[in-house]
Amino acid sequence: MKLEDIAPGQSLTGIEPSQIVSVMATVSHGDGALQLIYKTPDGAIKERLLARDDEATVAIATAERPFAFDGDGEAFQLACEAKRIDLAFLFDPMMAVHSSNVDPLPHQITAVYEALLPRQPLRYVLADDPGAGKTIMAGLYIRELIMRADAHRILIVAPGSLVEQWRDELYEKFGLDFHVYATLLDQISVALQRAG
Repeated sequence: MKLEDIAPGQSLTGIEPSQIVSVMATVSHGDGALQLIYKTPDGAIKERLLARDDEATVAIATAERPFAFDGDGEAFQLACEAKRIDLAFLFDPMMAVHSSNVDPLPHQITAVYEALLPRQPLRYVLADDPGAGKTIMAGLYIRELIMRADAHRILIVAPGSLVEQWRDELYEKFGLDFHVYATLLDQISVALQRAG
């Protein structure tokens, strides 16, 4: 759009990023410059000096509908489902229980939903009697943190004899897949790579 074509009352794009402005007044400064006084959508009055280089970016705003129904329906449905899952914990406070393959005991639910989750960030270790269900409590807690997007990386430290049991139970009951990091496993992997 040429500088000479800009007049009061027009709505322009390219003056403010991603906004349509209304021209209030113009003052010409020779052949190659124009002082533009304009109003933004929030009501602020501003001014800007335009040069010939700005002509390529300035255009008259075209009237468009504020919405359209020509988008991808499947992408919209996927976005709605993702948002529903993202907010599901607000409507189901024990979502990990209902989305896991476990029937937790009352003391496990109390530990996770009344003691662990309200204390964010958690600053103590889950250490209970043998057979009390630490794996289930940890699985519920981890599942809730992941569904609420409060945890991205998780480290579990377990005795060597229980590592595979923890890993298998967390996968079978909660769908959580953990990698085991150990010096012996690294040495075995290196030996297998050399042999193969």
